[in-house]
Amino acid sequence: MDRITTQRNVGLHVAFGVTVALIAVIAALGWSPWSTRWPAFAMLGVLAVAYVAYGRRGYDDPRSAAAFVPLLVVAALVLPAVVPSTAFVQCILFPVAWCQIERARTSIAVSVVIGIASGIGLQIASGPDELLSTLLIESISVVGACALGLWITRIARLSDERRLLLEQLQSAQASLAEAHRTAGVTSERERLAREIHDTVAQDLAGIVMLTERARGDLDADRVDRLRDRLAVLEEAARTALEDSRTLVAAGAAGVSSDGLGAALHRLGERCTRETGITVTVDAPDVPLDRDTQVVLLRVGQEALANVRRHARATSARVALLVDGPQVTLRIADDGAGFDASVPSAGHGLRGLRDRLALAGGTCVVASSPGAGTVVEATVPTGAGRRLPSAPAPLSAVTR
Repeated sequence: MDRITTQRNVGLHVAFGVTVALIAVIAALGWSPWSTRWPAFAMLGVLAVAYVAYGRRGYDDPRSAAAFVPLLVVAALVLPAVVPSTAFVQCILFPVAWCQIERARTSIAVSVVIGIASGIGLQIASGPDELLSTLLIESISVVGACALGLWITRIARLSDERRLLLEQLQSAQASLAEAHRTAGVTSERERLAREIHDTVAQDLAGIVMLTERARGDLDADRVDRLRDRLAVLEEAARTALEDSRTLVAAGAAGVSSDGLGAALHRLGERCTRETGITVTVDAPDVPLDRDTQVVLLRVGQEALANVRRHARATSARVALLVDGPQVTLRIADDGAGFDASVPSAGHGLRGLRDRLALAGGTCVVASSPGAGTVVEATVPTGAGRRLPSAPAPLSAVTR
C-alpha cells in the first residue's frame, strides 16, 4: 500500500508540474500587454516554488497542507482575473486540495471556496455581463469536483479497509502456522516419548534386572548361570541399540514380513528368558496394517513390562482375538494385582492409553489385590491410517 501511495503522489506531482507549465504557455501567448500579464507569471512562480518547498509534503503532512491550501485559493482568484483563459487551473487545484485534506467535509468547503475565488477572478476579468455563465461554470466545476472527490475518497477508504483486512489475515495465517508448528512439535515429542518408553526404556530396565541377577549369581558363586545371563544380557543390549537406531531413523525401515503374531511370540519368549515367568502366547497371524500391528505390539510390551516389574507373577497369557472390524489383545497374569480404581503415577499405562486413543482404540485394565491383572486393548483393524507418524518396525523391537 505504501508503494501505491507513492505512485499516486508521483502522478499528482507530474500533473501539477505539467498544468503549471501549460498555464504559463497560455499566459505567454495572450494578447494582453506584459504589464497586465506579469501577476499571472508571479502567481505561477510562487505556486511552483511553494509546491516544491512544502506543498508536495502536504499529502502526508497536515501542517504543510494547512499552509499550502490557502495558496491554492489565491491562485484560483489571481490567475483568471489576470488571464481568463487560465481558469482551467481549477482542474489541478481541486484534486491537489482533496488529496491534502483528510476530512471530506473540509475538502468540500475548500472546493466551494476555490470555486468562488475562481468565479470572482473571472468576474474581475470579464465584468458583470458574464455573471450567469460564470455561475454556471463554477457550479458545475464545484459539483463535479466534490462528486469525484467523494468517489475517490470512498475508493481510498475501501482500499485502506482492505489493506487492514489483508494484514489481519496475514497475521492470523502466521499465528495459525505457528500454532500448527508448535502442535506438530509437541505431538512429535509425545510420540518420541511413547516410543522411547515402550522400547529403549524397557530394554534398559531389562538390562538392569539381568545385571542385578548376574551380580547375585556371582555373589552366590553360581558361575554356571553367568554364561546364560550374559548371553541374554548381550541380546537385550543389542535390542536396545537397534531400537535406538530405529528411532533415529524415524521408522524408515519396513515391517518384518512375519507379522504381529510372530512378534508377540518372540516377545513372550524373551520375557520368559529374562524373568523366568512362563508366558503363553496365542496369537495367530492376521492381516493387519503395519501401524495397527505396532500399536498392539506396544501394548503387549508395556503389559509384560509391568508383569516383570510389579506383578510378582509365575505365569502370563497373551491372546490376540479378531472380531470383525476390531482386534483385541488380551494380557492376563496370576500376579499380586493392584487396585485399578486408583490412578497410576507412572507413565506406562497413561502412555498406553494415549497411544490407543490416537489409534481410535480403547484400553480396559481389570485388577484387584491378589487376583492378578487383565489388560485388554481393542483397536479398529484400520486404526493405523489415523496415526500421525510411522512407528518402528516389529522385528527391531522384539528380537
